[in-house]
Amino acid sequence: MTTLSSQFGRVAEDGTVFVKTNEGERSVGQIPDVSPEEALAFYTKRYEQLEGQIGLLASRIRNGALSPEQGRQRVRALTEQVKTANAVGDLDALNKQLEDLLPEIEERTAQRKEEKARLNQATKEAKEEMVKRAEALSQGNDWRGGADKFRALLEEWKALPRIDKATDEELWHRFSTARTAFTRRRKAQFAQLNAQREEAKALKEQIIAEAEVLAPQRGEWGRVAGEFRDLMNRWRQAGSAGRKDDEALWERFHSLQDEFFTARQDAAHAQDSEYSGNLSKKLELLDAAEKDILPVTDIETAKAKFRTFLDQFNQYGRIPRDQMRSVDSRVKALEKAVHEAEEAEWRRTDPQAKARAQETVSMLENEIEKLRVKIGKAEARGDQQAVRKAEDSIRTYETWLESAKATLADFK
Repeated sequence: MTTLSSQFGRVAEDGTVFVKTNEGERSVGQIPDVSPEEALAFYTKRYEQLEGQIGLLASRIRNGALSPEQGRQRVRALTEQVKTANAVGDLDALNKQLEDLLPEIEERTAQRKEEKARLNQATKEAKEEMVKRAEALSQGNDWRGGADKFRALLEEWKALPRIDKATDEELWHRFSTARTAFTRRRKAQFAQLNAQREEAKALKEQIIAEAEVLAPQRGEWGRVAGEFRDLMNRWRQAGSAGRKDDEALWERFHSLQDEFFTARQDAAHAQDSEYSGNLSKKLELLDAAEKDILPVTDIETAKAKFRTFLDQFNQYGRIPRDQMRSVDSRVKALEKAVHEAEEAEWRRTDPQAKARAQETVSMLENEIEKLRVKIGKAEARGDQQAVRKAEDSIRTYETWLESAKATLADFK
């Protein structure tokens, strides 16, 4: 058997295969009963397989399929494998490829650290913001909306990655404390609200019990209606017993009110029918009195007729309630017309008022005369400005004088 040599290996005459490296050559195995070419080809194929593994590792490191630590472990394992590989080929080149991967792994490690630092910072800022929102919510009184918002915040918190233990625990403590404070305040509020509702319910039950006594009463309509109004005021002040209870309680109370006020209305209608006869007689008297007395020309006669009318008017009993206001307004208007005519007559014949009116006329006439004398003097000295000023004053006084004479004429 002859010796076969190549660049990276050789086959000895006894079939032993050697690989050549920078450190020398070493035996990688022996295949008896085959040609040197076949033996060398067998170990060369092993080299190609090893080369393929290294190429695949490089690709997975570069595309991020492996973490830096996983990449280091694979490089170390393959480096050891290359050192003792029973293969023929450029093992030194494979070692060089593996060595060249280490700086890439370190670069990926640095990048991952930076990314992790950025992620941690972003996560920290997000959690700090959530803590601030939680602490603000814990001081609020939006019990329903606040609880919903806390649930949403908690879900957001769970979705975020953890950061360094100390910071994460400190932020979580603040968040949890805020949520607990809000929950306690909310429970206390609802406990107080429930107590208030129970108190309101008891008060309204008491009001209904009193209404049940009042509703059947008949005759003293005004007194009972006033007591129902008092019950209504107490009902408003009692507060809420909760929507469901309030609706049921109100239905009971309202039905009792309706029972009483419907009975009062029916009684009023029956009474009004009895009073319709009185109404027609009073309206007949009122129509005649208005025609006979108005307009007032003789005060004493009008007063006498009004007294006679009033005596006859009051002889008839009550009238329907819905007519009371209009009839009463007409009687008061008739009385007012007589009274105003009497006052006007007194003012017209009052000697003191007449004297005051005469005094006013005389005073204004004297002032006008003084101004005319003043105009004559101003014209004599050529003072036209003084003339115009005095003439303006005369016109004003003449207007007042005309009004004063009209007032004086009323007394004649």
